[in-house]
Amino acid sequence: MRRKKVMLTRIPNDSARRTCFKKRRLGLMKKMSELTILYGGNTYHVIYCPDESELILWSSHNKVQQKLDEYRKTHKLDQLKKMVN
Repeated sequence: MRRKKVMLTRIPNDSARRTCFKKRRLGLMKKMSELTILYGGNTYHVIYCPDESELILWSSHNKVQQKLDEYRKTHKLDQLKKMVN
């Protein structure tokens, strides 16, 4: 059975937007976990929420966390060179 097409527009109600964000975030984290188990790869994602003060980080493997720690220890100018939008 097909799902209904999701319209990607800004949700004007703040509480509804936060609720939708949390549901999508949980769905994304579940999907990343499933892909990690299915394909045996390392996955990592960073989620930014304007309402929360910290980034939400999820890693499937310690090696990915080590890479992130190395990146954080590098000089800010080098970090800017490695960033991608």
